[in-house]
Amino acid sequence: MFSLTGQEISHFLFAMGTLLALAHLLGFLAERIFIPRVIGEVAAGLVLGPTLLGHFFPEAFHWMFAGFESEPKLFALLYQFGLLLLMFNSGLKFQTHFSREDAKITSALVIGATIPAFIVGWFAADLFNITSYLGTANSPLAMKIVIAISIAITSIPVISKIFNDLGIMHTRFAKIVIACAGIHDILLWVALGFATSLVSQGGVFTIATGLKSIGMSVGFIIGTFVIGYFLLNRLTFVKQNLLFRSSNLGYFLFIMFMLAALAGKLHVETIFGALLAGIVVKFALPKSVSERVEQGVSSISFSWFIPIYFATVGLQLDLVRHFSPIFFLGFLLFATLTQTAAVYITSRIIKQDHLTSFNLGLAINDRGGPGIVLSSVAYASGIINQEFFAVLVMLALVTSWIPGTWLRIVVNKKWRLMPGDENMIPMKRKDDMSDTKTAE
Repeated sequence: MFSLTGQEISHFLFAMGTLLALAHLLGFLAERIFIPRVIGEVAAGLVLGPTLLGHFFPEAFHWMFAGFESEPKLFALLYQFGLLLLMFNSGLKFQTHFSREDAKITSALVIGATIPAFIVGWFAADLFNITSYLGTANSPLAMKIVIAISIAITSIPVISKIFNDLGIMHTRFAKIVIACAGIHDILLWVALGFATSLVSQGGVFTIATGLKSIGMSVGFIIGTFVIGYFLLNRLTFVKQNLLFRSSNLGYFLFIMFMLAALAGKLHVETIFGALLAGIVVKFALPKSVSERVEQGVSSISFSWFIPIYFATVGLQLDLVRHFSPIFFLGFLLFATLTQTAAVYITSRIIKQDHLTSFNLGLAINDRGGPGIVLSSVAYASGIINQEFFAVLVMLALVTSWIPGTWLRIVVNKKWRLMPGDENMIPMKRKDDMSDTKTAE
């Protein structure tokens, strides 16, 4: 029932091992030229996928990744595991302690970075002639939501990786950016949940279905925080918790899988459950415990599942036949200017200086992993077609590159990131092994 033939196992292990090795190799090379690792990992899929191998040697591509009937499903399973673990790791990176002033700045940026960018993206969707980019669900409303999210979303994993590489994770600037990214991404995942719920009901929108979808997502968030916090805080360390005693990491992975499964049953995206699981673990448990969980999950996630996830995203891209460079450049320029301007103006309103406002604008413009997750979910749900899927993935990759380059200049020139970081000294990591444990 659950068996594969020896030949099928051998074939899959060869294909997966080749993809994984190339993802790590190109990720490593990307980091050495100051490019986020995720770009190299997606590039592995481009090399072995329809863009290069499939274009020049289509039979070799088909043999490697569709060599037997169930092979694509095996890759799809690894892809989903990587996606869940990426979101779980993102939740574990949430910040938990703020001064009153930092909380005010973060709140202002969450509002200023999310609402204006979302609204502009919503109305701008009509300017981009989205009809030709609709997916099989044929829902213009769901696609407008996806476009609005793509303008406003920010990446916790990639911007955290950039901060770690530059040795500035301990700064006030990093804490505020990561908190802002986390909070407003939760709001945007609620919107994505509404979009996927909409297409699952045939694209028919009514006030009742809208309220039901949003209410389910909000209820799931509140229930997870209240009940999850209480249960984790009270039950994790009791003697009767045999699962925690038998395997600490297995216990937290169980919580992540159960919350993801519950989210799916409630028609809230499974990735949302994984994200909230990470956040609750971060908030409910002592710092020493949550850090050990993050380290343990990262070890397996970023050595296997997550590189495979990003490489598989690349496998689904065909930049030769299904990608418009001109449209992409226009969309990239629009998205970057909209998000950066929204943050910059908000920052100036709360009396931050020009350089601080610009630094915040570029950092929060980083779409990274969540941008790729957005494109993956929207494509799998039939909201967007393959051409727009490629545009959103490339948008996430390029906007991950920009802040890394700019912030490296700021640090190297010893400019101030923001008030409070005047005497900041970069704290570089000393062990190269940590490269495989940091988020994309």
